[in-house]
Amino acid sequence: MKKQGSKVVEEEEALCCCEYMNREGQRSHIAACCCDCEDLDEACERWLSRKAQRPDSLSKLTEVVSDRIRVPWLWGGARKLDLSVIPPLILLPVLLHLAALHFLLGMVVLTALPGLVLWYYYFTHRKKGRTLFFLSLALFSLAYMYYLFITEVLPRGDVSPAQLTVVTVGVVLTLAALAHTKKEPGIVRPQQEDVHSTVTYFGPLPDRDPAVNGGKREVVTTVANRAASSEQAGLEQKGSGQRNWCPVCRVVRPPRAGHCRICGVCVLRLDHHCVWINSCVGQANHRSFLLTLVLFLLTSLYGISLVLQSVCPRQNLLTALLYCPGVYNQYSNALCFTCAWYSSIVTGGLLHLLVLQVINVSYNVTEREARMALRDKTARSAMWGFIVDTGVYSRGFRGNWAEFMTMGDNLNVPYNTPTDLV
Repeated sequence: MKKQGSKVVEEEEALCCCEYMNREGQRSHIAACCCDCEDLDEACERWLSRKAQRPDSLSKLTEVVSDRIRVPWLWGGARKLDLSVIPPLILLPVLLHLAALHFLLGMVVLTALPGLVLWYYYFTHRKKGRTLFFLSLALFSLAYMYYLFITEVLPRGDVSPAQLTVVTVGVVLTLAALAHTKKEPGIVRPQQEDVHSTVTYFGPLPDRDPAVNGGKREVVTTVANRAASSEQAGLEQKGSGQRNWCPVCRVVRPPRAGHCRICGVCVLRLDHHCVWINSCVGQANHRSFLLTLVLFLLTSLYGISLVLQSVCPRQNLLTALLYCPGVYNQYSNALCFTCAWYSSIVTGGLLHLLVLQVINVSYNVTEREARMALRDKTARSAMWGFIVDTGVYSRGFRGNWAEFMTMGDNLNVPYNTPTDLV
C-alpha cells in the first residue's frame, strides 16, 4: 500500500522544465533521449545482421525521434519540437554561404533552392499534412537577412541611421501584421438557432453499464443533422443564399465558407490555406494577410536597393542584379550580393501572390471559388486563368473593395435561419 501511494504521489507531481510525458504515457527526461529505444535497437540489429527491415520500422523511428526532441519549458514540462522547423535553420545559411564562393555555385544554389521548396510544397500539399517548414523558412529568412544587413552592410558606412530605422520599422511591422494574421481566420462556430430538438433514446451505450442513467442517453438534434445523410452523399446546397452542412466539423456553414482539410476546420469566406503562415486565410484575417504582404514587399525592396547601392555603387539599381563586376572578389560583397538575389526571388514570388490577391478582391472572388469555377467551367477567365470572374458576388470595383475592407467587422452578425433543410 505504501508503494502504491508513493507512486500516485509521484505521478501527481508537477513536471520540471526538462521532464515530459512521452507517447506511451510515461514520465521521461530530455537527457534520456537515447535510452530505452527498442525500435532503434531493433532496426540497428536487423541492419547489422543484414535482415530486411519491418515495413513500419521507419515510421516508428520517426515517431520516437519526433517525440524525444524537445526544448526545456518552465510551465508544464519540456515542449515538443516539430522536426520541420530545423531544416531551414541549417540549410539556408549553409546554402547562401556556399553560393557566395563562386558565381557558378551561386547560379546552381539559387536555382536549386526554389525548386527544392516547390517540390516540398507539392509533396506536403498532396498529402494534406500540416508542416512548419514554410513558416520557419519565412521567419528565419526575414531574421537572417536583417542580421546580415546589420553585420555586413551597416559597417560599410553606406547606410544612414534614418535608412536603418526605416528597415527596422518595416521588419517590426511585418512581424506584427503576421502575428495578427495568425490569430484567427474566422472559424465557423455552431449557432444556437441551429439546435432543433433534444431526443432521448432508451438504448445503452456499448461502453457503459445499462443501469447507469436508466439505460438512456440524450442526443441534441440540429436542423442540419436531419439532412446530414443527404449532405454526406454529396448533395450540398448551392447558391448565395443557402447554407450547407459540414459532416466533419458538425456545423452549418454560411455562404462562401469552406472546410480546410489541412487545418480540419470550417472557415468563413475561406480564400486558401497559406503554408507560409501555416494557417487559413479567411474573413477575419484576409485584410491583415494583404497588409503583411505589402509591408514585407516594401521592406524587402527597400532593403535590396540599399544592399545593391553598397555592393555595386557604380551600377544602376535595375541592372545591378544582372551585372555587378568584381563583386565576387571579396567574400563579404559576394555574400551580400547573393542575399540580395535570394531576397529578390522571394520578393518576386510574393509579389505574384499579392497581384493575384488584388485581382481576386477586385472581382470579389476568393481563391477557392476561382479554382472551383475554373474546374467546373462556370466563370469568365482571362490571361490564362490569372483573372477569374464568377459574376456571383461582384458589386463593381468600388463596391467589392468596400465589402472587403469592412467584412472583418461582420463576423458576429447572425445569419437568417433557412427552411430548405427542415
